[in-house]
Amino acid sequence: MFEYQELLTALREHPSLSDWANPLPEQIAAGLDSRRYGDLPEWMKALERLPNLPPGRIELADSVSVGEASDTDAETHAQLRDALEAMIPWRKGPYSIHGIHLDTEWRSDWKWDRVLPHLAPLRHRWVLDVGCGNGYHGWRMLGAGAERVIGIDPSPRFVVQFHMIKQLLGGAHPIDVLPLGIEALPPRLGAFDTVFSMGVLYHRRSPMDHLRELKETMRPGGQLVLETLVIDGELGEVLVPEGRYAKMNNVWFLPSAPTLLSWLRKTGFCEPRLVDMARTTTQEQRSTHWMRFHSLADFLDPENSERTAEGHPAPVRAVFVAESP
Repeated sequence: MFEYQELLTALREHPSLSDWANPLPEQIAAGLDSRRYGDLPEWMKALERLPNLPPGRIELADSVSVGEASDTDAETHAQLRDALEAMIPWRKGPYSIHGIHLDTEWRSDWKWDRVLPHLAPLRHRWVLDVGCGNGYHGWRMLGAGAERVIGIDPSPRFVVQFHMIKQLLGGAHPIDVLPLGIEALPPRLGAFDTVFSMGVLYHRRSPMDHLRELKETMRPGGQLVLETLVIDGELGEVLVPEGRYAKMNNVWFLPSAPTLLSWLRKTGFCEPRLVDMARTTTQEQRSTHWMRFHSLADFLDPENSERTAEGHPAPVRAVFVAESP
């Protein structure tokens, strides 16, 4: 279905990842099983409808952009837009594709701008992006010099969206998105130089287990970049919504920043620190042509934007970094 031979070869040559190359093809096949995901055949048809365009100019450092509007005639441009629109909703981005501004729900570039100043240099690093969505941040990691980026996300829609972008960018880039959750990775890999977990922790029933799983993927001295929802509060304070949070039914734990720093220390990370905190605004997360469903404005109290629809504190996202011992 998708070509992963280059990745498998790279894994076999890696001193800490070679054993993962053996079970990975079967894991990928299970994650892309159309018997489990009934829309997958339609998504694959959308991918097949992409016109075969030479990529032309590619930009990954300051944006994710390929080509110019002048690269396509009207018929090809319409074919390209039709294929991309067949994969709506697009959550993470934005992308610029041969003059098409793919304006996603999230201004993920804003998050990247907040994270980037706090990263250890990515040049020559193997990077794991957990819960990567369609891979937007992975392209920015590649643009920042990463040697290879592996994103994992169990949603096949995101995997197909990623392959659309990769095909449009010419295909030959050391980045992949795999239809896996972190629990599918072999235990105690000890391999990745940098590991990102952004927008995942609050969806995990056991945040301590998630932190432990992240640490086990990292080489000694590797860097963790953790971005998650937090609340204002002191050490030990945690919000556990009994029902929904901002209309999401899969939000389990929202700790205060001091509490999460304590969790990171308890799970063995070195020198954890809070490097950024920002309230999510309706300019950063919103409905667009490319994501036509409810978004943040619909999840907040219409009378008080500092509260969610359920009365909880409105979303505040914080970035933490730490090192593996």
